[in-house]
Amino acid sequence: MKNFGLNIWSNKNFVIEDGQIKLNYKSMPSILQIVEEIRSNNVRGPILLRFPHLIKRQIKTLYSYFDKAIQNNNYQGSFNAVFPLKVNQFPHAVEAITAEGKQYNYGLEAGSKAELILAMSKTPSGANITVNGFKDKEMITLGFIAAQSSHNITLTIEGLGELETIIEVANECNLKVPNIGIRVRLHSVGSGIWAKSGGMDAKFGLTSTEIIEAVDQLREANLLDYLSMIHFHIGSQMSDIAPLKKALREAGNIYAELRKMGALKLNSINIGGGLAVEYDQHTHSNSRNYSIDEFSSSVVFLLGEIMNAKNVKHPDIFTESGRFIVASHAVLITPVLELFSQDYQEKLLNFKAVNPPLLNELIELNELLNNANCIEYLHDALDHMESLFTLFELGYIDLQDRSNAEILVHNIIKKALYLKSANPTDELEQLQVKLQERYLINASIFQSLPDYWGLGQHFPVMPLHHLNTVPLRAASLWDITCDSDGEIGFNPDKPLYLHDVNLDEEDYFLGFFNVGAYQETLGMNHNLFTKPSEYTIRIDESNYYITNECESKNILDILDSIGYNKDEILNKLENDLLSSDFITEKEKTDTLSKLKLYLEQNSYLRTTN
Repeated sequence: MKNFGLNIWSNKNFVIEDGQIKLNYKSMPSILQIVEEIRSNNVRGPILLRFPHLIKRQIKTLYSYFDKAIQNNNYQGSFNAVFPLKVNQFPHAVEAITAEGKQYNYGLEAGSKAELILAMSKTPSGANITVNGFKDKEMITLGFIAAQSSHNITLTIEGLGELETIIEVANECNLKVPNIGIRVRLHSVGSGIWAKSGGMDAKFGLTSTEIIEAVDQLREANLLDYLSMIHFHIGSQMSDIAPLKKALREAGNIYAELRKMGALKLNSINIGGGLAVEYDQHTHSNSRNYSIDEFSSSVVFLLGEIMNAKNVKHPDIFTESGRFIVASHAVLITPVLELFSQDYQEKLLNFKAVNPPLLNELIELNELLNNANCIEYLHDALDHMESLFTLFELGYIDLQDRSNAEILVHNIIKKALYLKSANPTDELEQLQVKLQERYLINASIFQSLPDYWGLGQHFPVMPLHHLNTVPLRAASLWDITCDSDGEIGFNPDKPLYLHDVNLDEEDYFLGFFNVGAYQETLGMNHNLFTKPSEYTIRIDESNYYITNECESKNILDILDSIGYNKDEILNKLENDLLSSDFITEKEKTDTLSKLKLYLEQNSYLRTTN
């Protein structure tokens, strides 16, 4: 995995220079430099960095490729896009989305009352709002209020009951009627983990019989002219483009038939989301089999072909590709707290005046190992190790001798791996996997990478530095939660190799990339570890700027957020402490101050790392 697969997943957003990973944008700051500046203010634990320019790049890419496809295919409809708020509702993400998307008239999609209120308050003037998901009368009335407030809003009905409520609200009030969309239940099924979003057993959408009934009801209520859109969604993170092409043919024909049935104001097809992001770091396991160029060209060409054949007006095209827009903009940074083979350092050797003969031979092998003899000496060391284990079991050597032998053999294997890193033997590769290093990261997988825990979703991971040296340690990553599921285990099919570092002498940071979609909204406070400290990084030609600082919640605020009275907790702790015996008054005062300090910090570990 050369350069941690950077050329596969990074979309040229990042580059490696001077042994560090840097932003490939304007002044090109290194991520390590940014992290060190933040940590200089005594910030500890994981850090989430947002890069708004990457959101702007994705929005621009989406629009430019669809505009190109429209021009190349002489397509008569327009392209429009909305961001589904469920993908990331957090303020600094939404602010970046609306600010960077304003010039494209980029809108928002809502799936709940709270998201609808957010969309009404944040959508740029003139941009589209689409409303999906199940709705009650209150939510539908909010849609009417949005239309009355001059928002270009479309309520997508998920069932005939919602349509009946829309008709009811329209009859009860004199508010402006919003645009109406129909989610169609396609026979076509998507691909990937979320394929069940499509097909006849899908959770959402109207069957062909229900669509015909909906049109009849709208006509009878004199609301047919408000039917402007049909909508479908066959699944998030589509790995294969073939099911999308099938769905487009099906939806395109439904659109054409509805126009012929008299729905003459029907002018849009919303193809939902699903545009995939590349998460894999290995060439043999890509997340998708298509490019944004093929995706946009296929959508435009197929819809145009159907409408031309049916002699029907080309529909405007809408997409709701949220993951594609925001996944790349956020990077999770985690300090490594401990390496669990750290005790195999040579400085821990403690030889006696007289050592067992086999141990003396291991000392000599360790000292004389070189490129020419390393395989032979490695074999000798492994053989001696087995013999020394036997001697220990028989009581001929003691625990210190065994410890010295383990350290020596461990270091001989590491030296052999380094010497043969350019062309390792099968035996060395097997030893490399057996000698897995466990890297303890100061983070919660449940909080910051929930899709890994819940779905086995891989995220690109790499160190921020040491990138001018070859990483040789087969790595498993352990988080700090008290849960055995908080681990990203070593996978020989998708191996992760990290560096052998001495944490007593330096910090070592890992970056998890493409975490800007869903991870924040789905993250859970397992063991009461809350969201990482968050920062927005803006970059110009000469420098970078750290903005929107939002530190992780302190312990009292965490407890308060789940319903505890933090003042009551603090008073109880103080009273218990002050009623106990102290040798001196100063000791009592210092201990109380220490308690209050700890309560004002977050739950993550606060070692020097």
